[in-house]
Amino acid sequence: MVIETLQPSNTSAWDKYVNASPKANLYHLSGWQNIIEKTYGHKTYYLMATRDTDGAKLSVRNYELSANSYELNPDNIVGILPLVHLKHFIFGNILISLPFFDLGGILADNEDSGKALLSEAIKLAHELKANTIELRHVEPLPWLTESSQLTAHSSTERPQTAYELSAKSYTTKSHKVRMVLTLPDSSRELMKSFKAKLRSQIKKPIKEGLLSKVGGLELLNDFYNVFLINMRDLGSPVHSKNLMQNVLDKFPDTSHIVVVYKGKNPVACSMVVGFKDTLENPWSSSLRKYSRLSPNMLLYWTMLEYACDHGFQYFDFGRSSPDEGTYKFKEQWGAKPTPLHWHYISLHGKTISEETSEKSRFQNAIRYWQKLPVSVTKVLGPPIRKHIGL
Repeated sequence: MVIETLQPSNTSAWDKYVNASPKANLYHLSGWQNIIEKTYGHKTYYLMATRDTDGAKLSVRNYELSANSYELNPDNIVGILPLVHLKHFIFGNILISLPFFDLGGILADNEDSGKALLSEAIKLAHELKANTIELRHVEPLPWLTESSQLTAHSSTERPQTAYELSAKSYTTKSHKVRMVLTLPDSSRELMKSFKAKLRSQIKKPIKEGLLSKVGGLELLNDFYNVFLINMRDLGSPVHSKNLMQNVLDKFPDTSHIVVVYKGKNPVACSMVVGFKDTLENPWSSSLRKYSRLSPNMLLYWTMLEYACDHGFQYFDFGRSSPDEGTYKFKEQWGAKPTPLHWHYISLHGKTISEETSEKSRFQNAIRYWQKLPVSVTKVLGPPIRKHIGL
C-alpha cells in the first residue's frame, strides 16, 4: 500500500472513488481543497491510500506535489483523508477533516487502509507541530477506540515510528447531532404530510407578501447582506463572501442560493449543495427585525420544495445541539437526529476536555462583537473566521 498526496492530475480519480463509495459525504470531494485554499490560503494535505502494484510494504510517495504528475487509476485507490492545517497563536495548531463543515474524515475500504491514513496524518501533525487532529464523522471509527497503537511505516526518508494512542490521547465527542429529513417523491406529498399548524406557519410569510428565489451568483450579494448582519447579531465573525462564491464556482450544477424577500429587501437566505441523494444546507440566516413575518418558514420550505422536486431523497438541515432552539425548529419539519462523532487525537497525550468549546471560551468576545457596526465586522470578520474550525 502507498500513501500519497492528491495531485491535480488525479482529482478525477479521487472524485470517482468518492462517488462510488456508499459512505462518502459531500465534503470528501476534491473540490473543497481548492475552495479552502483559494478562499483562506490554508495549507491542505489530501492523502490517498493506493494499492502498490510493486508489492512493496506500506510506503510514502509523492508526499509533496511534483511536476512529474501521473494519472491514477481510481480502482487503485483504497482510502482517502482530506486534511486542512489551521494554525493561529490564539485558536491553536490543528489538522482538521474538514473545518467549517460538519463532516469529512477518513473514507476507506477497510481497517488497514484507514489505519495507514491515520498513521500518516499523525506523522504529518508531528512535523507541523500540530497539537490535535480532528476527524469529523457520522459513523465512528471502531478501530480507533479498540486499538491502542498505530504503527506508522514509511519509506527510508521517513523513519518507521510507532505512535501510542492512550486513553488520554483521543476522545470522541458526540454531543452534536445531524438533523436529516427523509423526503417523499414530491413537495406536494411533503406538504400533505405536515400537521395543520406547520402548514399554517409556512403560509404565513406568503400571506405577508414575502417571496423566495432560488438562483446562483446573481443572488450572492443579497445572500451575504443577510448573512453578514445575522452573524454579527449572533456574535460570530463572518465568513468571507469569497467562500460562498468559490463554492458556486466549483460546484455550478449542484450548488444554489435561496433568498426570501420582503419587497426588494432580502430578509432570509441560505445555500444548498447537492451530493448523490442528499441536499445539504451548510449556511442559513435571517434578519431578526423581520422575525414576526416568519421568513425562516418560507426559506426552509423553499429548500425542501426544491429538494423534493429535484429528486433528492434526503435533506440535511445541518448540526444542532439536542433540545436547543435550532434543534426543535428542525425537528418540527420531521427531521431525525443522527449523532455526529468527532474524533480528537492529541499529539501530546493530554486529555481533551468534552466541555471545552470555542463558543464557551470566547463569551466576552461574542458580547463585544455583537455591539460592533456591521461595516466593521465585514472587514474584521473574515481574517478571524478563517482560523476558527467550527
